[in-house]
Amino acid sequence: MQFSMKIPALIFLCVAIAMAGCTGSQTSPAASTPGSGIPATTAGSGAPVGTLTTVPTDVLPGFNMVTVDVGEKDYLGIIPVTFQGGSGMNSIKKVEIKLTRADGSTQTATVGTKKGEEVELQGTRGAGSERGQVDRIEVWVTTNQAQTYRIVDVLREYRSR
Repeated sequence: MQFSMKIPALIFLCVAIAMAGCTGSQTSPAASTPGSGIPATTAGSGAPVGTLTTVPTDVLPGFNMVTVDVGEKDYLGIIPVTFQGGSGMNSIKKVEIKLTRADGSTQTATVGTKKGEEVELQGTRGAGSERGQVDRIEVWVTTNQAQTYRIVDVLREYRSR
């Protein structure tokens, strides 16, 4: 009799454990094509959209922890994004970057998952001595378990010479 009670309890426990791992929120950036750092899409009307803002980012679980650095925008408007790796770099499937320019146009790119791989995005630049407008960079990481996390959301200003 005790054996027949253990089977449903074991099944219930397995289902509870499986469901506990599936409670994370999944959001995704705009559609992009995986590649080797080549921008996938560029869209936008070219009309000003107002002030860009950031939102809170997700925290990767410790076993998936990686770092992606977003460099300063240089005087040409180029923004470097570098994958720095981390303890969970073997569990990362894809790293996508979304650039939203000051005029509302967007550009997406994919950076490799090997330490040191980099992609450069063309942001908004200033005219002459005039400061350029602010651009927004979002970095999305997809794990081998098909969970997507926004790990970086920053604004980058134009840096004059």
